[in-house]
Amino acid sequence: METPAARLRARLDTARPAIAMSAHNALSAKLAAQAGFDAIWGSGFELSAAHAVPDASILSWETHLAAMRAMVEVQDAPLVADIDTGSGNAVSVAYLVPRYAAIGVAAVVMEDKTFPKDSSLRENARQELVRITEFQGKIEAARIEAGPLVIARTEALIAGLGQDEALRRGEAYAEAGADAVLIHSKQKAPDEIIAFCRAWSGRVPLVLVPTSYPQLSFADVAALGKVGLIICGNHAIRAAVGAMRDTFARILAEGGIGGVEAHIASVQDVFALQGDDRMRAIEKRFLR
Repeated sequence: METPAARLRARLDTARPAIAMSAHNALSAKLAAQAGFDAIWGSGFELSAAHAVPDASILSWETHLAAMRAMVEVQDAPLVADIDTGSGNAVSVAYLVPRYAAIGVAAVVMEDKTFPKDSSLRENARQELVRITEFQGKIEAARIEAGPLVIARTEALIAGLGQDEALRRGEAYAEAGADAVLIHSKQKAPDEIIAFCRAWSGRVPLVLVPTSYPQLSFADVAALGKVGLIICGNHAIRAAVGAMRDTFARILAEGGIGGVEAHIASVQDVFALQGDDRMRAIEKRFLR
């Protein structure tokens, strides 16, 4: 039987990059899979937001692991788990990654920041990177056992270290065994990302998260010929927050729930997402 990692690897086509949608719980993962996305991004930012805490290594890895397991169990798209810095050093990574492998995660994304991390897109955030050799050790530790793909994320551009350092780190991480390299940027225009992609050797596929430069289309990325995966990094939680705020405000403003009924999912729709038909079939077969 084909492993989740093998299924994802087959989709990392630089001529037609796979598209992953973010998720923060089982329901959002199921909706993303139903929409037709190639993969699910188990977003640390979204999971932190769903718990109403900052994305700064505050949630335990047990909480993150449980959320990833729930996402895997309800849908079939490969799950890419955002494990931030791997909860510490190479020893932490060596213990952590096999647990993600055991629940069926297709890939882990690990970034080269110090632990605890700070959010890449927050203003005036701490963006301190570990030594290249230290991060190479973490990549190698993640690959001790056959399991999920290892996607090495460099924050060199986020930290303002420039393209040369970003390229140096990316190549070093590929040399250490990373299956892909995620290059991140918080610039509002895609220029530095495009420049990085054009300069990249192509040794392994690149991964992009175009949150800050949304004008760069999927077709534009494919034309670069270097990117195997595009991650829509936080759109599920942002869509949920916007929809809930609008609905809650309208109910209070209108003094009742009647006005929102045509604009929100029906109870029957939610029943279907919960797998109600399967439960009824089990009841019919086994309850006596």
